[in-house]
Amino acid sequence: MPRGSKSAYSSKQKRMARHIEEGYEKRGVGTKEAARRAWSTVNAETGGAGKRITNKRPSRKGGRIGGRSVSHATRVAAGKKAAKTRARRASH
Repeated sequence: MPRGSKSAYSSKQKRMARHIEEGYEKRGVGTKEAARRAWSTVNAETGGAGKRITNKRPSRKGGRIGGRSVSHATRVAAGKKAAKTRARRASH
C-alpha cells in the first residue's frame, strides 16, 4: 500500500476525517491543510488505520487557541488599552 493511501482506514475513521476537514474549511483553512489536519487528528484519536482505540483529547484541543479561549470582553479591553497607548506615544 502506498504512503498516503487511506484504504486501510475504517469507514468510521474516513467519516470522522471528512467532518473534521469540513470544520477546518469553515474556519478558513485551505483545502490541503484542512485534510492534513483532519487525518492527523483521526490518527491521534484512533491510533491509526484499523485500530479501535479512542481518545477525544485532540479534537477538544483543536478548536482552542493555545489550549484555552479568550473572551470577547478581554479582547475589547486589550484593544482599548492599545489605542490609549498609541495615542499617548503619538503625542510625545
